[in-house]
Amino acid sequence: MRRRANRSSIDQSADIDMTPMLDIVFIMLIFFIVTTSFVKESGIDVNRPNAKTSETKAKGNIIIGIKPNGDVWIDKRLIDIRAVRPNVARLHAENPLGSVIIAADRETKTHVLVQVMDQVRLAGITNAAIATEATTQ
Repeated sequence: MRRRANRSSIDQSADIDMTPMLDIVFIMLIFFIVTTSFVKESGIDVNRPNAKTSETKAKGNIIIGIKPNGDVWIDKRLIDIRAVRPNVARLHAENPLGSVIIAADRETKTHVLVQVMDQVRLAGITNAAIATEATTQ
């Protein structure tokens, strides 16, 4: 009889407290959410032109996509070329440290690219970049 009483007290003290582990997991989750940099994608795939002098740009948070037919995409939405300025200004206000990258297809007409660049400059951003593919030669 004495053994049964002793055994039941051992079984009760064998529980593992999961609270500290859950606290650490939630703190790590909050840390990663806060420190994540969100990138606004254009929403389309383009065939970028090749360039020998291309440079890798680490941070480009506003990406404008231009299709060969002249369609302009920002934040996975098709927009009119006259709406580029207010959209870029809004996205730049949300993230003032972000830069603008224009991803134009290699078949895109030059005048469409120039119009988009003008709209970006009118929005107050002077460091817009054009996305290219790096050639290895």
